[in-house]
Amino acid sequence: MTQPYEHQRGPERRRMPRGGRRVGDVAGFAPLVMVVGRGDAAVAQSEAVLARLKFAVTTSGSVDEALRTMVGLHPDVVVAEPDAAMRIRLESSEAVPVVELNGDMRANPDALVEGIREAIRAAQNQVR
Repeated sequence: MTQPYEHQRGPERRRMPRGGRRVGDVAGFAPLVMVVGRGDAAVAQSEAVLARLKFAVTTSGSVDEALRTMVGLHPDVVVAEPDAAMRIRLESSEAVPVVELNGDMRANPDALVEGIREAIRAAQNQVR
């Protein structure tokens, strides 16, 4: 009897963490990311990149809407333009890390994802 052909090319991916998670992150944790903006290309791109990486994503069209929605959704991190991020930090009743969307993050989705991961890890370390 002959051996079946192996289609696998590379390391065993089924056992690797996915969706923005790393080995040291909380098991089964799919972070909810709220992207705040006016539906422009940067917000749409951010949402698409994060959803493709298996982050749970919600969007908000304005800071006022985000502040109202955060009370019920309890996002793990908020991504917003610098002016909106400042207002969310000042007015939010939730203790949520806020990532300021900068030019590097708009041009390089990996920088956005890394900024979100760092914010989530920092918040988890403060809780411990």
